Amino acid sequence: MQLSEVVRVLDALDGAGVRWWVLGGWGVAALVGEQTREHRDLDLAIDVEDWEATMATCTGLGYVTETDWWPVRVELTSLAGWIDLHPVRFDEAGDGVQAGLDGETYGYPREHLTTATLGGRAVRCVSAEWKVRVHQGYESRPQDLHDLALLAGLSSH
Repeated sequence: MQLSEVVRVLDALDGAGVRWWVLGGWGVAALVGEQTREHRDLDLAIDVEDWEATMATCTGLGYVTETDWWPVRVELTSLAGWIDLHPVRFDEAGDGVQAGLDGETYGYPREHLTTATLGGRAVRCVSAEWKVRVHQGYESRPQDLHDLALLAGLSSH
């Protein structure tokens, strides 16, 4: 997925009033301040309150549902790339929870929701510390190792 498409999707979601946070490799790129590798998809945490607007916006951009594992994730595809949507339910304090397979849950503590820059554009994402924490507990793929090395460099500053 190209950076220009990421920006197009985020701009459209903003225009629809959707609350989103960039996750995955593009989230690392935002924290680092530049794209450092190729990305298959754009991972986004989406406030479940904005789910219908998200789906309508992405459909309007030419995306169709490829994988529907609601409420865990929904993956969309188009000729321009893939979007992996992660529905997150936020409480009144601003902390979020995403459902996982087999009854697991994944937290999005408000203190780890931050802002970084991607392609000269401010983007909401999760902190480097939180990204490192959620990468523990499973076998890392080559792209995970790449991203973790970049995140370690950020925390050493």
